[in-house]
Amino acid sequence: MSNPPILPRSPEVVRLGRLALFAALYTYLLILAGGIVRITGSGLGCGNHWPKCNGVWIPQFTVETLIEYMHRALAAGIGFVVLFVLIYAWKNRALPGFGGQGGLLRPVALGAVMVVAQALLGALTVKLDLPTDVTVVHFVTALVFASTLLVTAVRAGTFGGDEAAPGDRKIEAGKVWRVALMTTLFGLTVIAMGAMTANTPGASVACQGFPLCNGSLTPPAGSMPSVHIHYTHRMLAYLLFFHVLAVGILSRRRAISGATKNAILAAQIAVVLQVLVAAAMVMMHLPAPWQVMHLATGAAVWFALVCW
Repeated sequence: MSNPPILPRSPEVVRLGRLALFAALYTYLLILAGGIVRITGSGLGCGNHWPKCNGVWIPQFTVETLIEYMHRALAAGIGFVVLFVLIYAWKNRALPGFGGQGGLLRPVALGAVMVVAQALLGALTVKLDLPTDVTVVHFVTALVFASTLLVTAVRAGTFGGDEAAPGDRKIEAGKVWRVALMTTLFGLTVIAMGAMTANTPGASVACQGFPLCNGSLTPPAGSMPSVHIHYTHRMLAYLLFFHVLAVGILSRRRAISGATKNAILAAQIAVVLQVLVAAAMVMMHLPAPWQVMHLATGAAVWFALVCW
């Protein structure tokens, strides 16, 4: 695997990059809306009916029903946004930068497939009354779907960074890319464990205090599975924190593109904020606004890692 080729900065490429970035930011807000559904206990606000809500298209609204209904409406909206982006990319498929390996049509098409899969997972989640494993897969799929839009925006040069690497710097650039890929996969693992912690009954409150878990460096023998789930997420999050800071410093020195350096810095800032927000959230016994902030910073870590 290697970096994709540098694409021409035609008006059509630039426009598609901006459309993809808009769709990615829309997805970020949709992820937060999904988190609010979980945090407020509104996941079954429409019952286990889908696509209708409580058996009708426009239900009588309680607070929980309104929250879930708005999330579904936003989710329907992203389908139309992605369809528009796909049509634009397909319409221009014959232009340089759109077709072939490294072109923009491939990640857009993959994103269109994933948004359909995400909708089906959403339906399955409510039909099965929010099982933990399906809910986690639904969340992780949303992150991966967002990455297809970010890849499109980055390849289109939306953030800059289209400098060509001179001969002896190509090896260094390749190292930066490979480190970024490994770090992104690591980050996805940590975030998935966070989703597991949030959705497993009792796991989110299983480790009191910070940075220790219930005053201990390791869970005592015989601890509940929920404690081990929470503890594993914490340990992985600490490792990601130090990894992004240390490897990010080295990668910024090797990076050629200013956009790459900016993405690394954004990832470092996001991972610091994530740990600070997590610490405050745990110490304050998980108030809902801080849970939303924890999700927001976690999603920001993912977006920054993908751009890196």
